[in-house]
Amino acid sequence: MAHPHKDAIAKMPPSALIGIIEESKMTYVRENLSIFLHESQIKLLKQVKKHEKPHHKRIRVKQFERAKKDDLFNLHLGLYLKKYQKLEKLGLIEIDLQPDSGLEYDCKLTSKGTETLDEITSLEKEWEGVVGIDDDDRETLKKLALDSFEISYRHKKKRGFIF
Repeated sequence: MAHPHKDAIAKMPPSALIGIIEESKMTYVRENLSIFLHESQIKLLKQVKKHEKPHHKRIRVKQFERAKKDDLFNLHLGLYLKKYQKLEKLGLIEIDLQPDSGLEYDCKLTSKGTETLDEITSLEKEWEGVVGIDDDDRETLKKLALDSFEISYRHKKKRGFIF
């Protein structure tokens, strides 16, 4: 018996298909992860790892310097900090409220956070097998990602990496 949504999916534009694929991956990861995390928390945890890289820290310092001039800076700072504090309560990250890097605050992964990210990566790879992504699919996705990345990178660059 054919899947009941087969015809609807056949008529969808690529952007909608990408959304379905991303939702499937995230659902698979969340259902199989040993700790309960919201989708936004998984993304934020990945950001902490990304922001640990020295060149990303330099970009973030510049972002903070520019953002401080905005009237809403303290409101945004408080909102972001609350999100990070939830990860800290779970023991996944540590927050430094007085870093010497020029940032208002900085975060780093704990060993539990690193283990959780490793588990997420493993589950994402496992999901690829479940949905049947092969080497040809992987190459097509890499090309699409590279072409897509240019759009967002140009936008971020035009905005001075303040977004």
